[in-house]
Amino acid sequence: MTVRKVLGDRDAATYLGGVLVSGFGDSAMLLVAGIWVKTLTGSSSLAAAVTFCVWAPALAGPVLGTLADRVRRRSLLIWTNAALAVLLPVLLAVRSGREAWLLFVVLAVVGAASVLSDAAEAGLVTAAVPVDLRGDFNGLRMTVNEAMKLLAPLVGAGLFLRYGGGAVAVLDAVTFVLAAAAFAMLRTRELPPVPPAEGWREQTAEGIRCLRDHPLLRPLVTVGAVAMVLSGLSSSAIYEMTEAGLHRPPAFVAVLYVMQGAGSIVAGVVAGAVMRRLPERVFAAVGLLLFTTGAALRAVPSLPVVLVATLAIGVGLPWVIVAAFTAVQQRTAPELVGRVAATASTVIFGPTALAAALGAGLVALVDFRLQLASVGVLGLLAAWLLLLRGGGAGSADAGSVRAAGLADAVSVGSVSASPAEGGSAQGEHGVLRPADAVEDHQPDLRDPRPQQR
Repeated sequence: MTVRKVLGDRDAATYLGGVLVSGFGDSAMLLVAGIWVKTLTGSSSLAAAVTFCVWAPALAGPVLGTLADRVRRRSLLIWTNAALAVLLPVLLAVRSGREAWLLFVVLAVVGAASVLSDAAEAGLVTAAVPVDLRGDFNGLRMTVNEAMKLLAPLVGAGLFLRYGGGAVAVLDAVTFVLAAAAFAMLRTRELPPVPPAEGWREQTAEGIRCLRDHPLLRPLVTVGAVAMVLSGLSSSAIYEMTEAGLHRPPAFVAVLYVMQGAGSIVAGVVAGAVMRRLPERVFAAVGLLLFTTGAALRAVPSLPVVLVATLAIGVGLPWVIVAAFTAVQQRTAPELVGRVAATASTVIFGPTALAAALGAGLVALVDFRLQLASVGVLGLLAAWLLLLRGGGAGSADAGSVRAAGLADAVSVGSVSASPAEGGSAQGEHGVLRPADAVEDHQPDLRDPRPQQR
């Protein structure tokens, strides 16, 4: 079983451990932050601004991605998590509404650090995880994150009620310490990055151009952005659907979120296996169709139908995102992957807040069933366009990845055999696994299939 192989790979398992503990602390903190602000200030608008502070730094993704490509990624991850561990206890000083501004500042820093870390991780994954395991690895990473979203808010809320927001901040700081330790334990070896021949603006533009001009990454990332916009439109109708469609109290929404989270956990576990059987575009299109069909079916006033539809949303939406980001890892030159991944993150997640606001306005203007049906129609159209533009690219893409895998295997093998030549080869690829790890995984590089995150 490939999932077992991922967990059996020391670097992949250690990396997942760091993601698990960090995701636990972040999920708890994000939930509690809004409750904390609401409790201190009594303002619902200020409580809602918490989410904006965390997501706003995503708009600076291309620039932060450039920074991730200019330094050693493993070291950047270690020091970023360590810095956040030092920063979070500052929130112990927040005791009244007058200090609420400090909470917003810290959360904005955490948001920027998350964007920077995601860009560095995208580059580190290409070195720490064998190419044939990346699809499964990224699926498991999503499974871990979704599992934490189910458990961590309960723990965070309990700590907040018993000890206050400062206790949750300390918990988040501890998880950052553990994440830094996990990254420090990785055996991945890195050489200093090649000094850039261009300035910040040129390097950032290069990452944007790489994403814009790539015949596969551009449509996959575009569909990821469409999926997140449609998600905002769909989720904004959930309370009206619960009340007017299912005739349930607002608290019943929690049941739907649990069902969606369960679907996402399943999606992450099986993602790698499904990806090995489908071309990249087809995998993304299937995910989009599952998600948007599920959204449309929630217009049906039947609890069993809505529960099954919500499960489909939980499976389909993560597959679209997994497809886009693993394609970035697989199809981008190592020295560019941080910039391209961060730019893709900006394109995909940047419009989410705007879409949620638009959806909230539509709920007040049109019937929620029309809104959900529109999501289904737009998803079908987007999936059709993705497949139409793909044409016969599936086999060609597979062949290009297979050739790239062979080239990488030969290149890394030659470096291991001839240390004297390591300088030029390492300068080209930026990051190398230890020789023993390369030998362990080199046979698996012979037939890599297109895989997604």
